[in-house]
Amino acid sequence: MHKEQGELSELTLQTSAEGVSEGRRARTVGVGRAHAKAIVLGEHAVVYGAPALALPVPQLSVTASVGWSSHSPDDTGDVSLTMTGSASRPEATQASDGLRSLTAEFRALMGLTDSLHLDVVLDCVIPAGRGLGSSAACARAVVFALADLFDREVTPEMAFHLVQTAENVVHGRASGVDALTVGASAPLLFRAGEAQELPIGCDGSFIIADSGDVGRTKDAVELLREGFRRQPGAQEEFVRRATELTEDARQALADGRPEELGGRLTEYHELLRAAGLSTERIDAMVGAALAAGGLGAKITGGGMGGCMIALARSEQADAVTRSLHEAGAVQTWVVPLKGLVGDGR
Repeated sequence: MHKEQGELSELTLQTSAEGVSEGRRARTVGVGRAHAKAIVLGEHAVVYGAPALALPVPQLSVTASVGWSSHSPDDTGDVSLTMTGSASRPEATQASDGLRSLTAEFRALMGLTDSLHLDVVLDCVIPAGRGLGSSAACARAVVFALADLFDREVTPEMAFHLVQTAENVVHGRASGVDALTVGASAPLLFRAGEAQELPIGCDGSFIIADSGDVGRTKDAVELLREGFRRQPGAQEEFVRRATELTEDARQALADGRPEELGGRLTEYHELLRAAGLSTERIDAMVGAALAAGGLGAKITGGGMGGCMIALARSEQADAVTRSLHEAGAVQTWVVPLKGLVGDGR
């Protein structure tokens, strides 16, 4: 993987390269980018060993700019964070904690010994708390901005490790799905900590719709776990069914059977809804997408709020999108399958 670089931005960062080697002084701002993701199938079950199918969402992006600051490290620690592009970022404190851990780990991995303060500006349009991977995308963008600033190469393994460092601070133990998919260019099958890029044989578009409600992933995880405790065999049955649906969807995506792919989405929604992980608004949006000609629809992400995802033929995408807005979606994004690269590597 080559280091992701962008042209130097005109920022309001105070830049000072005092104490930095001559080689680094030529670059006073580093830039990195990443994008959102959506889970197509496999949420929740993936933490119990089932596979998950995840989709990159390039329409929703984040750009990180990192520059030298005139602050001393004693002022606010060795990193300060400014977030733009969203009306409200209540998780900024957690993101800052994750960023500090990421930056410290980056410096350790690269053998960097300077203690100059860094200013990080994140321009993020990915809505937080919607299951779209905003924290992982921000972390990945910062990784490549640091690599750009310090003129270092970052391997895929290093990038994953660094993003996970931040994710584990923000969310606790992270599955790794987000860390991989926010840098992917094609759908991924994620299983047992490894990811495989999937071939795409289907036309059509995925439509992601925001319910406007912040997802409650921790509550959803606990609700599911409690249900498993109360009903012997429930966990095994949930994982078995989730695995079956995800494998069928993977094969349908590769073989060009969009109707079957859509049907598996809807069946997975029923699996999550039966576990109490959906909401009335999302159920209404799923119904609206199907009534407008969608091939399938389901909640995506942790659940109990957040987003849903629908599959539609290209000619039906506009009608499905309109119907989703009429059912309460506050914003939508269309991801055409033909715009993604999928060669199965």
